[in-house]
Amino acid sequence: MSRRRIGFWYRLAAVICKPLLIVLLKRDWRGMENIPADGGFITVVNHNSHVDPVAYAHFQYNTGRVPRFLAKDGLFRKGFLGAMMRGTGQIPVYRESADALSAYRGAIDAVHAGECVAFYPEGTITRDPDQWPMTGKTGAARVALETRCPVIPVAQWGANLLLPPYAKKPNLWPRKTHRVFAGPPVDLSAYYEKDLTPELCKEVTEVIMAAVTAQLEVLRDAKAPAKPYDPREVRIEQRRKSAAARSNGSGRPEAGK
Repeated sequence: MSRRRIGFWYRLAAVICKPLLIVLLKRDWRGMENIPADGGFITVVNHNSHVDPVAYAHFQYNTGRVPRFLAKDGLFRKGFLGAMMRGTGQIPVYRESADALSAYRGAIDAVHAGECVAFYPEGTITRDPDQWPMTGKTGAARVALETRCPVIPVAQWGANLLLPPYAKKPNLWPRKTHRVFAGPPVDLSAYYEKDLTPELCKEVTEVIMAAVTAQLEVLRDAKAPAKPYDPREVRIEQRRKSAAARSNGSGRPEAGK
């Protein structure tokens, strides 16, 4: 099997979503030639709006290689949404799995079957103040190293202008442009013969995220920070400051009084 058939459910989703997307967003799409015509591969995409998964799926659908997204397994059991997730071939991630690689077994199987799997490695909408990509989780790297498939870095910008991160109301006017730039495959061949350790996966994730960020720099015509925003480091620093503030405000008498 070289590629997944689009099928009824994906065509239904397109019928529902594409007219609205065409009305809401202009399109500036680049790099479709870098999407493999056949065979399994993964795309790694930045995330800056609740709208951008649908907007990105529009881009990917138009390449003829429909994406299979990873999502929490609970979403597959919820009424019409669950039926749509199952029908379009989205991939459940079982986060309770004790084996990190087993949690992504569906993605690995899909790649081996010649399909496209789309990863949002940040795991959530970026919290970087300027909406640059954050540090990524290692799932995409694990699948890439296990399958040795092409890894296509994809940057997008514009859906976040329509619906800014964590905003409740869209900004409809003036009409926004959804910009997408799919780059050439990331060369990971230097890592293939190494043991699949957490340290290796972290290093490969950094390489992949750097490629996505470089694509976004082109789209935005701007330079990203030298060090990606790391939510974990920020939380640790916030806790340290909070603990220091509590200590300073403890009410203990100063020495000599």
